[in-house]
Amino acid sequence: MTDYLPGSYLPSYVQGAWWTPTAPAKAAEVRDASTGEVITRVSTEGLDLVGALEYARTTGHASLAALTFHQRAVLLKQFALALTERKDELYALSARTGATKVDSWVDIDGGIGVLFSYSGKGRRELPNSRVHVDGPVEPLSKDGTFLGRHVYTTLPGVAVQINAFNFPVWGSLEKFAPAFLAGMPTLVKPATPTGYLAEAMVRILVESGLLPEGSLQLVSGSVPDLFDSLRLGDLVGFTGSASTAESLRRPPSVQTGGVRFTAETDSINASVLGTDATAGTPEFDAYVRQLVTEMTTKAGQKCTAIRRAIVPAAAADDVIAAVQARIAEKTVLGDPRAEGVTMGPLASTAQRDEVLRQVQKLQDAGGRVVVGTTDAPEVRLADGTTGVAPDGAFVSPVLLRFDDAQAESVHGVEAFGPVSSLLTYDTTAQAAALVNRGGGSLVTSVATHDPAQAVELATRIAPYNGRMLLLDRDDARSSTGHGSPLPNLVHGGPGRAGGGEELGGIRAVLHHMQRTAVQGSPEMLTALTGVWHAGATAHADGQHPFRKSLSELRIGDQIVSASREVTLDDIETFAHFTGDTFYAHMDEKSAAANPFFPGRVAHGYLLVSWAAGLFVDPEPGPVLANYGLENLRFITPVSPGDSILVELTAKQITPRETDEYGEVRWDAVIRNQEDELVATYDVLTLVSKEPVAAEVSA
Repeated sequence: MTDYLPGSYLPSYVQGAWWTPTAPAKAAEVRDASTGEVITRVSTEGLDLVGALEYARTTGHASLAALTFHQRAVLLKQFALALTERKDELYALSARTGATKVDSWVDIDGGIGVLFSYSGKGRRELPNSRVHVDGPVEPLSKDGTFLGRHVYTTLPGVAVQINAFNFPVWGSLEKFAPAFLAGMPTLVKPATPTGYLAEAMVRILVESGLLPEGSLQLVSGSVPDLFDSLRLGDLVGFTGSASTAESLRRPPSVQTGGVRFTAETDSINASVLGTDATAGTPEFDAYVRQLVTEMTTKAGQKCTAIRRAIVPAAAADDVIAAVQARIAEKTVLGDPRAEGVTMGPLASTAQRDEVLRQVQKLQDAGGRVVVGTTDAPEVRLADGTTGVAPDGAFVSPVLLRFDDAQAESVHGVEAFGPVSSLLTYDTTAQAAALVNRGGGSLVTSVATHDPAQAVELATRIAPYNGRMLLLDRDDARSSTGHGSPLPNLVHGGPGRAGGGEELGGIRAVLHHMQRTAVQGSPEMLTALTGVWHAGATAHADGQHPFRKSLSELRIGDQIVSASREVTLDDIETFAHFTGDTFYAHMDEKSAAANPFFPGRVAHGYLLVSWAAGLFVDPEPGPVLANYGLENLRFITPVSPGDSILVELTAKQITPRETDEYGEVRWDAVIRNQEDELVATYDVLTLVSKEPVAAEVSA
């Protein structure tokens, strides 16, 4: 781990090597958030940024393009394990940013959790290939010789990730993981006040030896000419203030040059207390716990924190009293390295001063401080004593009350710290209107046990929010909370929240890829996608496909079964054996009156069961298990006296990187004696990678 000394410069990692400025003319000092002690200095003077971008586009792309989605996913897990092994080093540095152990857990373990999550999702939800197919086949000709599909391929540029100061680890990894999985190299630019923690995280990954060459670079410091060097195929992911996002959207490279730009910005998030959630109810208690948590975790420096507490007019005094009591009981403000501290300082004294300026604006607009104070607080110092810390960035939790809920500033001014404002409403429609006055938010939560009020609020406010949390007694204990974005759910929001979208599972991976409509023959689409399309070459070489391991099986390997006649006795036997005596199978007159059937017909599941009997090779071999059917559709009814056969074709082969087997998706088609389509579906099997010796009978 880097041993930071006053006067040292924070390194960048570019073009495969660590780089440190040499006696720059200007450098920003980075200080300990609690003590004001200088930790390091930051400058990019002399850094070859253009070279770093080109290194990503060439070397980085080449190393990632050599890997499949699954191979990249396995590496994400290995990155997570490498960081877990050394996370104590990150926790020690995190305390210098003002983060308590709980804050650090959210940032560090939360970031590691994103890596684990995308590793699992990549292997479960993406193919073990380099092209991702989106949606079903679109037939473009009557004879099936001309088809259309949508495919995703990796963008050819670099993913530039500009992160905020509040989550130097999580903020970096939640952008890096989906970009890496998509095959796009990353250049990460952390915020200066806490960039030394991001540098430590990157250093661990570099020292692990796991990173493909050029896949991750780090720039410590400002990048004033960055946008002049970006081009079509590059992507910028930004987290920070709405005003900064607005300025970053203006360069020609974004406006007309084709550079993708996505922003996740601060927003005036709200939390609504339902009219049924009166003092003493589980919903009231959950609401107060959540509000205080959002005010104090990371000292309120969260883009998802609650800035507006919207409560029924009759409940306002109870909420204020409960918040005050809980802060007094649970919150100890001080240096995170001191025993018992539960809330640390802001990230810097500049941030402290900015928060206090914004609080003053809120007060000038009519807000009254009803909990806390804006005076310099007494805090617990690192040695356990108590006193004022003028060089520390400490601010007490503050709750303001607005008698005029329509005051413009409360819906537009954000104090990015341990600050929230309380507003009151009389009707559900008023509460929704107040939420929407924020102009677009990352998240709004609603605490109510009344489904009618929850539904009314949700339908009114959903278009103005990227995420909603419905909190009640049934989920309060298991809820991940108002302010916690999850890897598998969308993080972002409309309007003031930036209009961008991050996370959301595989959605975030696809943001780093280009969706293209491809038209062509079944043969060409099979070659491009690695998925067999009906009409492409099928191979029936005399060996049953179930006798082939993954190393021997090929896309298009096929078996066409013998036919089997369906009799009335078969239908009745199946009906009585299963208990499915639905009239279409048992009552000729009623079945004939049905517009879909000519009379009594065979059960669809009888046909699927028989199809399995027709295509299965029963002896032990490479096929280990059948684990499901997908996309089953019944098309033409089968009457007594009809015959069926099945065509089974290897459609997609997905080896598992960490197991001795993989998955095979088979295209199954049942036809009748007139060659009419009876049913279509996919059969899913697990197949050994290598040939399995036949079992020998005793």
